[in-house]
Amino acid sequence: MTTISLRDALADLVEAAEAAGVPTEVAREEGRRLAAAVAEGSMPGAAEAWLDEVDGDASVEFFAAASAGRRWRQAPTDVLVGLAGGPHAVTYAEALAAVARAGARLGTPGPHVAPRAAATAAAQLAAASAQPAPSPARTFTPETSRAATADLLRSLTPSPGSGLTALRPDVPEPEVPSVEGILQALNRGTAEGSAPAPGQPAGAVASEEATAAEAEQEAEPEKTLEELLDELDQLIGLSRVKSEVRRQVELLRVEKLRVEAGLTRPTLTRHLVFVGNPGTGKTTVARLVSGIYRALGLLSDGHLVEVDRSELVAGYLGQTAMKTAELVASAVGGVLFVDEAYALTQSSGGTPDSYGQEAVNTLVKEMEDHRDDLVVVVAGYPVPMAEFVSANPGLESRFSTTIHFEDYSDSELRGIFGLMADSADFTPTPETLDRVEEICSIQPRDASFGNARFVRNLLDSAIARHAWRLREVETPTIEELQTLVPEDLVGDDAGPGDEGILVPADAPPDLPTEENE
Repeated sequence: MTTISLRDALADLVEAAEAAGVPTEVAREEGRRLAAAVAEGSMPGAAEAWLDEVDGDASVEFFAAASAGRRWRQAPTDVLVGLAGGPHAVTYAEALAAVARAGARLGTPGPHVAPRAAATAAAQLAAASAQPAPSPARTFTPETSRAATADLLRSLTPSPGSGLTALRPDVPEPEVPSVEGILQALNRGTAEGSAPAPGQPAGAVASEEATAAEAEQEAEPEKTLEELLDELDQLIGLSRVKSEVRRQVELLRVEKLRVEAGLTRPTLTRHLVFVGNPGTGKTTVARLVSGIYRALGLLSDGHLVEVDRSELVAGYLGQTAMKTAELVASAVGGVLFVDEAYALTQSSGGTPDSYGQEAVNTLVKEMEDHRDDLVVVVAGYPVPMAEFVSANPGLESRFSTTIHFEDYSDSELRGIFGLMADSADFTPTPETLDRVEEICSIQPRDASFGNARFVRNLLDSAIARHAWRLREVETPTIEELQTLVPEDLVGDDAGPGDEGILVPADAPPDLPTEENE
């Protein structure tokens, strides 16, 4: 079989759609997505070749199309579901199969691309022979339900003689996946008696379902809005942050009530900018915000996905968009927390960061696509974050609320130390807490100050010194094992500006000190 170019394959698909009465723009977009989904593993060159064939502009279009079309690698497209069993189904399915084969020739195909294209084509060709439901008659709708698709797939009977040929003569034709295999891949297995995958024990499916059911039963109940707000109030310090979060809660609560009452929805953005020095509780508050938004009914799940530049940017241009889109997809229903977000747009030696900019462009698009079930929180130092938001018009319009996290006071850091010690089953004496506050008071409060992180390091050092202090006590009491004394923190001869963690003269050289940490 001769494989035509993607451009020609799309033209044939549009022609088949016209004959079937399907809007040509819908069919063309479906073909673009299907080809991208097949070709996305053909690096390098797939994105560029795809853009050339479909007259696209930016590589982000390729990865967005691939993300949208992946489900069709194992199931019929939405248009084909509507046409299945009708007089135009076979022609349209053959055109889709040609699009899949053309997509496999884009870029530099890896060994997995040809089998993927063959399986994609098989899924489309098999669906064309499915019999339509006797009543009511099928009509094409872009939002065909998942249940209808699953029912359709169950009725398929793949045939070795379906006319599908290998893309290359030197590559054997792959085995067409079974219907149940497709359904399991789509997480749509039959409600009763789901068949195990090949090679899987007969009881594995039932066992997995039972385990999932038990896990669901054991899951903690979701916290109410009042419980989450109370948890926010229990945090040490952060009075300004708490006030701003409560203001946002009331604003969004009233917005939801207005929508439910049929009133005009105000153009509010839920996305937030957190600015402040390290260790000021930004991640903790972001996790609470996620739960609060879920309790308000603004998010479906309320989980938090925490990332930074290294997790958004890939090693090659073109791959970053796909990597970013996948991370955003994992956060849909909750909050995507991007720490040190300014690193995405900071230039190196005056040269713009094209990788980071690709991630930002993708992020802006995904924020718009999932605006009803996704909140993005970006965090970092105040000045770099202001530059980051202003660097892209799309970001500036979506991040209108900035919450400032101020440094903790000395007394607040004292309280944080006490909570950290208590959670680790240690009991600092009042004198020890006084010494903690004294140490914090002499720390320079610049951008390098770690706030709660500094206190965490101080506690870690104290625990190590506590262990060294008890080195000659063969059977210490429970009280001795728990009590932290001032000597575990700093020596009596410590001068101003010196943390002066006490180091015994006979201490081993690898005992942690402020100098070698």
